Amino acid sequence: MANSLYIASIEPESGKSIVALGIMEMLSRRVGRVGYFRPIIPTALKRDNDIELIRQRYHLDQTYYETFAFTHNAVQTLSADTLNPGILKQIVAKYRQLQQKCRFVLCEGTDFTGVSSAFEFDMNADVAGNIGSPILMLINGIDKSPEESVETIGLGIEAFTHRGCDVAAVIVNRVEKSELAAVRAAISAGVPPDVPVSVLPEMPTLGRPTVADIARELGAEVLQGEAEALDRSVHDFKVAAMNIPHFLDLISEGDLVITPGDRTDVILGSLATVVSDNFPTIAGLLLTGGFKPEPSVKRLVEGFKRTSQIPIISVSTDTFTSAMNASDVRASLQPGNDRKIAAALGLFEAHVDLARLETHIDLVRSTRVTPIMFEYELIERAKSSRRHIVLPEGEEPRILRAAEILARRDVADLTLLGNPDQIRQTAKTLGLDLKGLNIIHPPGSTHREALAQTYYDLRRHKGLSKEMAWDTTADVSYFGTLMVNAGLADGMVSGAVHTTGDTIRPALEIIRTRPGVSLVSSVFLMCLPDRVLVYGDCAVNPNPDAIQLADIAVSAADTAAMFNIEPRIAMCSYSTGTSGAGRDVDKVREATRIVKSRFPKLKIEGPIQYDAAVDAGVARTKLPGSEVAGQATVFIFPDLNTGNNLYKAVQRSAGAVAVGPVLQGLNKPVNDLSRGCTVTDIVNTVAITVIQAQALTMHEKQGEK
Repeated sequence: MANSLYIASIEPESGKSIVALGIMEMLSRRVGRVGYFRPIIPTALKRDNDIELIRQRYHLDQTYYETFAFTHNAVQTLSADTLNPGILKQIVAKYRQLQQKCRFVLCEGTDFTGVSSAFEFDMNADVAGNIGSPILMLINGIDKSPEESVETIGLGIEAFTHRGCDVAAVIVNRVEKSELAAVRAAISAGVPPDVPVSVLPEMPTLGRPTVADIARELGAEVLQGEAEALDRSVHDFKVAAMNIPHFLDLISEGDLVITPGDRTDVILGSLATVVSDNFPTIAGLLLTGGFKPEPSVKRLVEGFKRTSQIPIISVSTDTFTSAMNASDVRASLQPGNDRKIAAALGLFEAHVDLARLETHIDLVRSTRVTPIMFEYELIERAKSSRRHIVLPEGEEPRILRAAEILARRDVADLTLLGNPDQIRQTAKTLGLDLKGLNIIHPPGSTHREALAQTYYDLRRHKGLSKEMAWDTTADVSYFGTLMVNAGLADGMVSGAVHTTGDTIRPALEIIRTRPGVSLVSSVFLMCLPDRVLVYGDCAVNPNPDAIQLADIAVSAADTAAMFNIEPRIAMCSYSTGTSGAGRDVDKVREATRIVKSRFPKLKIEGPIQYDAAVDAGVARTKLPGSEVAGQATVFIFPDLNTGNNLYKAVQRSAGAVAVGPVLQGLNKPVNDLSRGCTVTDIVNTVAITVIQAQALTMHEKQGEK
């Protein structure tokens, strides 16, 4: 059974890093302890970008130096035009050392830079053959006719087969979109069906360097712009060597403006395009000659709040040299560039038949659920059956950044609530592409009258008037909740700028709790290094009674099962079994009894101390024979004080990723974000909400039967 895959491009500029990222994403969802290996990297002068991208994104348990064997210079010095057998042995030995600690190793071949193509082809074939790895053959589709692509595939498979290698799959990358159908038709007619062939279109965004790429390669000083601002793609370069009236006519979307640092007129004029609806938005400013804006100009620029997202970088070289150096910078996928990574993964997943590819590389599957596997499973499951999610805080920059990533990954259909002009202006300032996203301004929406009537019908028994109902629907939280209630959206995610009460109150008034559930509660999905646990309630109910605690436990078990975590419930307290007494312990004991009587098939233990719930050795001493003790997956805490403090302690001290809070018990999914949430938190919470909506649909269908 194969436990590795070797990505071998047979020509330069094939987009190998995109394919490596896509394969690694697939592996990380399904296989524990994945390794990554490059036999030869270009240079030792700086760290290899592909290695750092994969190591950092997937938290690989290997050092940088375990990830490669040689540099190009070392191999050329020792091997001339053929691969020295001694070098090949050392490459294989280095690979075997890594393989011993991994269940699967993804190998990425050489870059076709600095040595002959024939040498690189032979080297890749020799390495793949000697480590027993099947090959994923990568072809550059730029400027190839469909017939030429088919011919290249045939010749490549024949050459690798002649060298004793197995070709598991072929990817033709960077094909012009207009040629996709023709290339696929030619491949279908001219390539044997036993080898899966995928065709990926050229995506201009991935071929463009970012301002961060240029700053890094030129050693520029960043004068303005956070990391996310520096991730703007540079479409073109414009050297400002004329007066402002003439220069403004030449500016295009995504330009990097290159100008001496003492040209105050160009600096202010370029920044002014950001706040004007009559001009495209630049990618940034590159100031040359070592000149920087005078203190008064700097103070003026810092006061332009809407231009603070436009990066400004500075170099010491003259304008001509700086322009030449900038134009030589190649695009790359950097570890922290979530926008580009999302675009690359969206491209790969949309055009590669992952199920068929898995079959051909014969994946070793793991039964363990690691945090990485869990987080990527969220995205995969959400994409499997898309749902419509409404985001009430559409004017918040973090929401907009997350929305762009979700759209690029094709995770969900999204509606943003807020002032359309403000949303579009913020997106423009941030350099985001919100194409395809629905934007609704509640005060002027065509749905407002119907939603106001619905709210009036639901709350008039509480003394609500029609006028009050109409006014309330202008509130984005209420409008979004009413959309979910009316079926205009399948779920809602809010809380980046609103309180938990702002999110939950409308849900309780409008969507209400499921039959048989007495309250809305929450859980956090705690991603520890080797497992995922469920903690509840850590965000909503301050001091639940025994009946409510039982409800929280049952809801948490349902949530765990929804995310493929087998529910084994630990009802936590300061004593285990019958060792303690008192009001707090008795509450937990009574809640456990209620759950057992209502759902006798659920695995539950309580009261139980945390150490007895997670540690098999302690469990054998305190509760021998328990089917929960030592292996609990769902932890129910007696009150909010305990739960909130414990989840934060574990998060900080154990380095756990806390996903949530996930609200449970509602008729339709509404989820609350922390006001300190990151863009990744928002993406994960939207994926969770989609999965909850999927489960609700399935439950409704089963009920109809």
